[in-house]
Amino acid sequence: MRIATGKVVSGKVIIEGEPLEDGTTVTILARDSDETFELSPDDEAKLLASIAEAEQGETVSAISLVRDLDTR
Repeated sequence: MRIATGKVVSGKVIIEGEPLEDGTTVTILARDSDETFELSPDDEAKLLASIAEAEQGETVSAISLVRDLDTR
């Protein structure tokens, strides 16, 4: 499983980075333009730290993530 980011251009989703293989099944989650959320200062700090880790390549596989969620 991969997470990809993209933008809609002329009605098509254009993926940033390495393209997905033809025939790949995808799920798209689109945020409404007026949709917002708020975080506590502690949660915001955790989110920013997690983003920094991901940008440095410190990630876990989707399988590991799901297994971890199943054990909670």
